[in-house]
Amino acid sequence: MCLQLWSRICCCCSNINNTNGQARSKHGSKGMVYPVTRIEIWEEKVTEAKNNGKILVVNFNASWCVPCKKLEPIFRELASRYPSMIFVTIDVEELAEFSNEWNVEATPTVVFLKDGRQMDKLVGAETSELQKKTAAAADL
Repeated sequence: MCLQLWSRICCCCSNINNTNGQARSKHGSKGMVYPVTRIEIWEEKVTEAKNNGKILVVNFNASWCVPCKKLEPIFRELASRYPSMIFVTIDVEELAEFSNEWNVEATPTVVFLKDGRQMDKLVGAETSELQKKTAAAADL
């Protein structure tokens, strides 16, 4: 788990990492994960989830965070397994103020929303816990 150190220091490996990398597509063959890079995209996804009675699963991460990279393929797999849910990622450095509003103090942080309200939260790259929480949210 990486603490909220937007100074580009990964607390997991204690290395200074370059965050100038280009945005990567999160669209994999295993499912659709939508990158939220602007507040307008966030609002679209929240509205889509509300209007269609879907759970919104939000992965707050950072490009330099090693645990976030560990969680990424599992997150994509879950997006494929649960098409009744909407999966998005938010880079905490791209949308730092927004991430702070959601009280993201460490990466990765995964938040589950129903009707725009937080119903569950997972801090850290506990893949088995993410799978459990996602399955439980899908049953609602």
